[in-house]
Amino acid sequence: VQLQASGGGLVQTGGSLRLSCAASGGVFSNYAMGWFRQAPGKEREFVSRVNGNGYYTDYADSVKGRFTISRDNAKNTVDLQMNNLKPEDTAVYFCASSTNYGLIAQGLRVGSWGQGTLVTVSS
Repeated sequence: VQLQASGGGLVQTGGSLRLSCAASGGVFSNYAMGWFRQAPGKEREFVSRVNGNGYYTDYADSVKGRFTISRDNAKNTVDLQMNNLKPEDTAVYFCASSTNYGLIAQGLRVGSWGQGTLVTVSS
């Protein structure tokens, strides 16, 4: 499956952004989907994941209660709604697909990565 992420931009502290990841080339519902981010000078970190039917979701502690992941299997998209953004959320955000919901949070068994979209939160 090929992934295309979009929706990044510049926002002030406390603002919101909605990232979207469009998938093509596979049976989308067969894949768990995840969002990761990489801040300047830091390693890539897990942000959120959702299983194939959208029933199970999971979040990093740093974004819990502020970010919401959702997917639309009819449209082959997975979104990340980000509210109450903080400067420490500034990063390039990547979407990823995996056949294994249990391992995607560790960045394992990831079949495809999107190209990344930059989110900048100003203080």
